[in-house]
Amino acid sequence: MSIRSKIIGLSQLKKEVVRLRKAGKTVAFTNGCFDILHYGHVTYLEKAKKKDRILILGLNSDESIRRLKGPDRPVNPQQARAAVVAALQSVDFVTVFTQDTPLKLIQAVLPDVLIKGADWKGKVVVGADEVKANGGKVEFIKFVDHFSTTGIIQTIKSQRK
Repeated sequence: MSIRSKIIGLSQLKKEVVRLRKAGKTVAFTNGCFDILHYGHVTYLEKAKKKDRILILGLNSDESIRRLKGPDRPVNPQQARAAVVAALQSVDFVTVFTQDTPLKLIQAVLPDVLIKGADWKGKVVVGADEVKANGGKVEFIKFVDHFSTTGIIQTIKSQRK
């Protein structure tokens, strides 16, 4: 599947999910900014993919990231970020969302598995109630320590001084 064909809008994604479920596939969903792709991201997405899962990645839009992380972010525009994560073998589909959370996207897709980083354990996970009410589950994946986009940006800034 080409990179371009993996980046789809919500209406097409909903059709794909229906088709995949009819084929007996398990639909998994995760989300994030994926601004500067790094080792932590790649290992997280590989763990999220597992077995015969179809992994959907909800990507925060540029506007969403600016609201969440400040006016200097994202570093890379959403089209570039979408293409980079779509190029990963572990990611089956990428769809961009403009809200601060992926709740509307999760409600539309109702994945079988909602995946978050282990730092979310014990916290309110957006969409978890909807996924569980539909018979799905929430999984937490441990991050690789010392890898984060914010950390990379801080390292670059400190090296410039």
